Amino acid sequence: MRKKKAGIVGCGGIAQVHAKALAGSDFAELIACADIRPERSEAMARQYGPMNAYPSLEEMLEKEPIEVLHICTPHYLHTPMAKLAAKKGIHVFTEKPPVISWEQWMEFLTLEQEKIRVGVCFQNRYNRSVRYLENLLASGKPGKILGARAFVTWNRNVPYYTESGWRGSLTTEGGGVLINQSIHTLDLMVRFLGRPQAVEASMANRHLKGVIEVEDTLEAYLEFPGADGLFYATTAYCADSPVLLELVCENVTLRMEESEVTCLWKDGQKERISFEQPVAQGKAYWGVSHEVCIADFYEAVDRGLPYQNDIESVKNTAETMLAVYSSAREGRRVTLDGKAQ
Repeated sequence: MRKKKAGIVGCGGIAQVHAKALAGSDFAELIACADIRPERSEAMARQYGPMNAYPSLEEMLEKEPIEVLHICTPHYLHTPMAKLAAKKGIHVFTEKPPVISWEQWMEFLTLEQEKIRVGVCFQNRYNRSVRYLENLLASGKPGKILGARAFVTWNRNVPYYTESGWRGSLTTEGGGVLINQSIHTLDLMVRFLGRPQAVEASMANRHLKGVIEVEDTLEAYLEFPGADGLFYATTAYCADSPVLLELVCENVTLRMEESEVTCLWKDGQKERISFEQPVAQGKAYWGVSHEVCIADFYEAVDRGLPYQNDIESVKNTAETMLAVYSSAREGRRVTLDGKAQ
């Protein structure tokens, strides 16, 4: 595989994980980075260089022969920056969420072209526990999925929002606990159960009133074909507890808590499988599969193949997320027909 020339825009915390995955890899050469705070891009260039640092994406793309752009900026910039790169024939690997609105989603859908790959960083799809459940369900042994529930109970305090400069604002973050902290869990629920037919949701700000204008707590009822899904997420808890995702099937109840899977079979047999995990490259709640997720994207680019986390593969997740927000904000049940509500 020929090393692709890569650039990173947005040099905050999550960008460090991307830089570590690229630095010293056999698939990429990190040649440039950009941030509107020059001290951050310059610090990244010193740490992971030699490479050039820029104060803007536009200047970096004008001066550097970048082939793959990693977008690690605030949420509202993901779509416009992806559009700019794709227009220049540059492959795009963006952090989640790909979009913050139905309008952005309509734009994002048009980005991937025959020679351009667009990838979204849903790294938890690569977790060994997730792959185990996918293979088990594909075997047919569990039987049909009858229902699912998910719980994300984490803690985010005042400094997390006030020190970022963009979190907590609808304009720049697009939402709160759903679009930011629990979108990975929603992605896995939709991945296992498919596209919901309708959603009904509510949300609230429980513990940071007057500090943020986005939700810190959200609950949703998702109507899947032949199954029901219950989804609850909050950042008003006292700790970051392990995420629980449970699938009730005809023959077994499957519970996944991060790297551990418990199988409760109808005959009374109980299995518990714990998977070894690599050391997290950033904060523990960011997960441990960024490196394999990124490497897989570069292989898809190199071989001209579809990518597991391409636009088509995240369509159900993105549209479910947006439908949940539409329901919670408008106080109504929302059906998913593939169009903006």
